[in-house]
This record gives sequence, structure tokens and C-alpha cells, in this order.
Amino acid sequence: MIKRTDFKLVNEGTTNVLVSNNKSTSKGPGSKEKVPFYNPSMELNRDLSIVLCQFFVNNSSKKVSLLDGLAASGIRGFRIIGEVEGDYEVFINDWDEEAFKLIEENYKNSNKKNVKIFNKNLNTILSENKFDYIDIDPFGSPVYFIDSAMRSICNNGIIAITATDTAALCGVYPKVCLRRYGAKSFHSYVMHEIGLRILLGVLCRQAAVYKKGIEPLVSYSTDHYFRIYVRVRKGVDQANDAMKNFLTINSKNIPFSKGKNVEVGPLWMGKLQNKKVIRELRTILFEKELKTKNNLWKLLDLLEGEADAPSFFYESSILASIWKKSPPKMKTIFEELVKKDFFVCRTHFTTSGFKTDAPLSEIEKLFK
Repeated sequence: MIKRTDFKLVNEGTTNVLVSNNKSTSKGPGSKEKVPFYNPSMELNRDLSIVLCQFFVNNSSKKVSLLDGLAASGIRGFRIIGEVEGDYEVFINDWDEEAFKLIEENYKNSNKKNVKIFNKNLNTILSENKFDYIDIDPFGSPVYFIDSAMRSICNNGIIAITATDTAALCGVYPKVCLRRYGAKSFHSYVMHEIGLRILLGVLCRQAAVYKKGIEPLVSYSTDHYFRIYVRVRKGVDQANDAMKNFLTINSKNIPFSKGKNVEVGPLWMGKLQNKKVIRELRTILFEKELKTKNNLWKLLDLLEGEADAPSFFYESSILASIWKKSPPKMKTIFEELVKKDFFVCRTHFTTSGFKTDAPLSEIEKLFK
């Protein structure tokens, strides 16, 4: 029986959903004190999934099935139903009985026919069904569901995954990363990019087991989570092509790894973004009513700029510290490198970072 005092009605996008009254601030990852868990700081995460699902439905020639696999209150799934136009069916699932009671309540209030709700273990529902879009947003690591998701996803489907165990992926807890992800992490100023690539590498490897290949469409990092959207295609050739990007690298190939000479990975060393897809997402975003629209627009703008960038980035403050020189303005760095026909772009990983194909010798010339 739902106690109304434990829940509140929230509005995201154009949707009203009943959620747990367990977190009042919009900052940080929160703590899983109550079930079903609701975190307002993940609204941008959910907003982007609305835009991505709209892109997916727009580009599908059939009715598609969309799964919100670890739904809690079901807010992501019910938002998809209310804010995405087109021919699709949404499946909303959570294994917890209290969460499912809230999902049932929101289901009654939705008055929508293109939705089905389940109270099952996510691995079970993935083993029993095929889906075109699978969204996995756990409290912690998603690694326990990746194998099932790869078996369940349809050809040309999209898997969306959130990981909040950033400390493990970023090298703070290397033994945990090795145990969970089978990869050696590396704690450095580029640790968030390394962590993101380790997560993508796990998906690439698991897809290949089932003769499938992945293509990252959107991949990004924030202060407390990683989020990736990958397209999955069937076929040995697709798997082999993707596996070309599944590599173990030496830390000396990572900018300013402080003289260390250790193996890092295996991890995904291909592109993190699909520029064409991001451009379509920005067009769709313009038409959506979303509270995080401005921040999401800025994020997609950065990701589009990074789409063709080389792996890893430089951070101007780090360079200045190492070279013991004053850092130039970012504008100066960009102007001077462009003059010499080098590629250069900002990075979403840090406001003081940039990616470029210029050699270090050219970059150092800009520091006084």
C-alpha cells in the first residue's frame, strides 16, 4: 500500500510522475536510502534519453520496443510515453516490489495503451524478450546486465547504459575495476576518458561474443556518472570491425602519465561520438520542451566537436604546471593551432581541456 506522504508529484519535460520523496537537491549521485529511488540530478540524463528515443523512432521503419529496465518509479519510461512521438511500445520493469507498486500507480495515471509493466529481475526479462532499445540505469555498476542486454537487443538496436561506479572505472579502486570490468584502470587527469573507454570496451567485447559489433553514438562523462548509447549490429564482420578498437595500451601513450610504464585496458580506442547522429539530436532537441535544454545543447555542441578528435585530451593548467610556464588563454591556443592547420577542439571532460593532433612541441611554444 502506497503512503502518499512518502511520495511526491514531480514534473520533468511535459510529464508528471509520482516519485519517492527521498532526495530534494539536484546535485550529486545521492544515496539509495529508500526504494524506489529518484534522483533529480539525473534529469539531463533522462532528457537526453527522450531526444535519443525520438531519433530512434524517427529512423525506424517498424514499430519498436523500448525497455526501461531498472525503472524505480518508472519516470524515464513514462516520460518516453508522454514525450516521444511515433509508433512504439514501452516496457517498464523493476524487480523491487515497492518500486513496482509505484510503477502501477503511475501506470494507472498515464492512461496510455502502448505500455506494459513488469516486476521481474532485469536479466530474466532480457532473456525472455527481444528489444529494439534497452535502457539500463542502475545504482552502481551496469556490468551485471551487459551480457543479457547483448543477447536481447535486436539488430540495429540501441543499448543505453549509465554507470555511477566512476571511482572504480577511474582508477581509484583498480582491483574493483579489474574484477568487474576485466580491465586495468589508470588514475590520472584523463581518468574519466579512460573510464568511459573501459566501459565501452566491455560492451564491445561482450557484443563480439554473440557475433555483434557496436558503434558508439553518444558517450559522455559527468562528475558522478558515465552515460553511453551504442548501436548494435549483427554479423561477424561487424564484430571483427568493432574489435579492432578493443585494445590494451601502454600508459606512456597517455599524455603526461608521470613516467609510469604500465598496461591500461583493454578499452575502446575508437570514436566516442557519431557526429551525424548528434546533429540530428540537436535538431530534435530544438523542438522538445525540456528544462535542461540549454545545458543539453551545450553538451551536444561539445560532443559534436569532439566526434572526430584524437583520443585523450590536454589540460592547460596541467601543462602549465609541468612546464612551469604561464598558460595562454584557450582562445589563443585555438587560434595559433588552427593557423598551423592542426585540428583542435574543446572537450566535455573539463572546461580547461582541449584535444588536438598537434605535437607537444607545438603546444609548448604557446606557453610563456
